[in-house]
Amino acid sequence: MPRGRQSRAARPSLPPLAEVAIPDKLYFRIGEVSELTHTKAYVLRYWETEFPTLKPTKSRSRHRLYRRQDVETVLEIKRLLYEKGFTIEGARKQLAGDSKATEQQKHLFRANLDGMQLRSIRRDLEAVLTTLSRKC
Repeated sequence: MPRGRQSRAARPSLPPLAEVAIPDKLYFRIGEVSELTHTKAYVLRYWETEFPTLKPTKSRSRHRLYRRQDVETVLEIKRLLYEKGFTIEGARKQLAGDSKATEQQKHLFRANLDGMQLRSIRRDLEAVLTTLSRKC
């Protein structure tokens, strides 16, 4: 298997986060949460440091024990980061209930160009593509 990151198209398709069936259990170990959410264990441990709402308890043997609410929080964090495109800071604010986080991040995905500017850029890019295709 080749090493490195895969493009989104090459990754295996995963079920939508809303369709993840969480078993009816009291506690889940980090490996179980990792499998349920299709998230690596080291990512879950990192998210614990970044999101105050994600605080699994620890057993006497120091194993992380996630409750159902924690698993749902992991799924929400994953949805905000990967599907909605939030930054970690923005996702943290969103989970904290700050509705301004969504408004503050909208400018990251909105172009401030009008139609004429976009058409001009497109023409320029098409000209570059034509020039490059002739040289090959």
